[in-house]
Amino acid sequence: MAKQAPQSDPAQDAPEVSAPQHAAAGLPAVGHSLRMAAEQMGARRTLATLRKVNQPDGFDCPGCAWPEPDRTHTAEFCENGAKAVAEEATERRIRAEFFAAHPIADLAERSGYWLGQQGRLTQPMLLDEGATHYTPVSWDDAFALIAEELRALDTPDGAAFYTSGRTSNEAAFAYQLFARRLGTNNLPDCSNMCHESSGSALTETLGVGKGSVSLKDLYQADLIIVAGQNPGTNHPRMLSALERAKRAGATIVSVNPLPEAGLERFKNPQHARGLAGHGTKLTDLFLQIRLGGDLALFRALNRIILEQDGVDHAFIAEHCHGFEEFEAQARKADHDEVLAATGLPWEQIEELGRLVLGSKKIIVCWAMGLTQHKHAVPTIREVVNFLLLRGNVGRPGAGVCPVRGHSNVQGDRTMGIFERPAKAFLDALENEFGFEPPREHGLDSVDTIRAMRDGRVKVFFAMGGNFVAATPDTEVTEAAMRRCRLTVHVSTKLNRSHVVTGARALILPTLGRTDRDVTGAGAQFVTVEDSMGQVHASRGGLRPPAPDLLSETAIVCRLARAVLGPRDTVPWEDFATDYDTLRDRIARVVPGFADFNEKVRRPGGFTLPHGPRDSRTFPTATGRANFTVNPLTAPEVPPGRLLLQTLRSHDQYNTTVYGLDDRYRGIKGGRRVVLVNPADAAELGLTDGRYVDLVSEWKDGVERRAPHFRVVHYPVARGGAAAYYPETNVLVPLDSTADISNTPTSKAVVIRFADDTGA
Repeated sequence: MAKQAPQSDPAQDAPEVSAPQHAAAGLPAVGHSLRMAAEQMGARRTLATLRKVNQPDGFDCPGCAWPEPDRTHTAEFCENGAKAVAEEATERRIRAEFFAAHPIADLAERSGYWLGQQGRLTQPMLLDEGATHYTPVSWDDAFALIAEELRALDTPDGAAFYTSGRTSNEAAFAYQLFARRLGTNNLPDCSNMCHESSGSALTETLGVGKGSVSLKDLYQADLIIVAGQNPGTNHPRMLSALERAKRAGATIVSVNPLPEAGLERFKNPQHARGLAGHGTKLTDLFLQIRLGGDLALFRALNRIILEQDGVDHAFIAEHCHGFEEFEAQARKADHDEVLAATGLPWEQIEELGRLVLGSKKIIVCWAMGLTQHKHAVPTIREVVNFLLLRGNVGRPGAGVCPVRGHSNVQGDRTMGIFERPAKAFLDALENEFGFEPPREHGLDSVDTIRAMRDGRVKVFFAMGGNFVAATPDTEVTEAAMRRCRLTVHVSTKLNRSHVVTGARALILPTLGRTDRDVTGAGAQFVTVEDSMGQVHASRGGLRPPAPDLLSETAIVCRLARAVLGPRDTVPWEDFATDYDTLRDRIARVVPGFADFNEKVRRPGGFTLPHGPRDSRTFPTATGRANFTVNPLTAPEVPPGRLLLQTLRSHDQYNTTVYGLDDRYRGIKGGRRVVLVNPADAAELGLTDGRYVDLVSEWKDGVERRAPHFRVVHYPVARGGAAAYYPETNVLVPLDSTADISNTPTSKAVVIRFADDTGA
């Protein structure tokens, strides 16, 4: 039987701290998964639900975007996937009585963890202007209210339509179509805050803003470099792929400011050696790099390759542009600058250089550790330079592998969720639907916050996610949200964004991945795209938490009809009831989706075309793969300060907090901790266990403070510190963003330590 939701917030004042672990998964992961699943779903529902996760006849995990292998295991999920499923498939319910008992002022004082633990939302709720409580509202009245506010805007650009990466392809396509039919490209999404830097760099250099490898490539690689990523917590099923690669002979190098248990050793719970044995050692060489030093590292590797003439001259001559300019700069890489930026001994860099020169097939994987810096785009461009030098793009076992976070964040972008859409996409949309889409670029996530702050965006609509908790500069973001006339959130669970509202606010509950979706046309399914460009179906099987819940697709289509009126020629009603009709239109608009309905019904779905991978064709401005020239830069930290990176705990996925432990890092029962290297702590007078306030420093002179953090001495790289988000998002300045991509610099926050002012 499922456990009841907590009545009060748990205390986090005295977290227990022990030594970090050196292996991931194994029996503890199995036990933890089943315990948390049973607490939310009960034993019978747990068994019925988990056996359908990531299966051909089941549903796609609502967690990460890691792809499924050709042959799925009976238990094709990880610990954090089980937690994500349990949170959605929970038997806990939030009904009108809950909101009657909890005024908005009370809910605003609760933690995100407590809010999320209350259960599934079951009916539309309205917080009217001046009201103290959310109250029930009918679907028709909710759509009419949104239509009223949108029609009252001076311009369609007075609205912003945010998307979370969980949104299906079908809902995302309908959503962007509605926004552009309304007249705006204000389509911010969660990718703006994570892999936007990857997309910017890869589009410029290779012509496609996605990864170029498949699981099969990982299995065939000679050398895999995992940089700025913690797959043991953020993409645990990736560990199975790395284990298989390792057993096939691959060498694995991890580059990260923190040692992470999942990259040290993996105890695969699907094999006896993982449950009862020592598991598999994954990392052969660990480079504990300083925060923001990755560009300098890859620049040094490129110099080594050039000096040793380890260059694939034929590939470069046939497929590349800009090599001479790149070579001239790379050969000048300054030894002392590289050491200062990376904090690495030169011997380690040389050791990695020897591994590179001895490997024919190389893959570089990365995540937020590379993308959330001011120089993130140049860093990733330098990674591409590194791969191009030896022809490691467009051949088996080699390529770029940006590992996406949320389960359909890549698919949403493919479907047109982008504030800067390509002309070709808008032309196709115009040809298919017979209207002129707006051509002026819209607002990304950071610019949306600025626009709300300045009063230019007055209606904020979120398709999933937890915008307030996911974005930087929390006080600025919350004040901006409160300036809106209307805020709307399509959600399965309660979160912080529901209690930081505009003058009026709506919560629209929706079906989740695990829920059956049955319309007048029969049972429906949706589709998603994984991190490697594979598109497949997802079919929920559970009875929905309430009989009149609508799918995301149905919500968008009914809203579109309410706003655009009966004369709008888009067949919204058909789209809402029969997703095949929507997929037929996607097939005629989005490249690679021809015969969508037929191909997605094949076992495993289909793989989208990728020119650089498939045929070494590069749809860039030059028609070739572009070498780039990138100034060697790294974060500068004043004396007496440290550089903070925000990160997740192991009991967390994005902004969703499942529990208060971080098992692999030895933290139990609390999240307000800051990890500091013992040597740095000694210099700063920070004893282990001391409570401090974290204060960020930036050029605007504004004091941003996160109070009451316990100091934990931890083996982080010198000069750096680490703490969990969203608690530390308050420290990230809104205007501190990556060049080109405008992604918040959440991995490079200069902080000082101040006396504790209390929680």
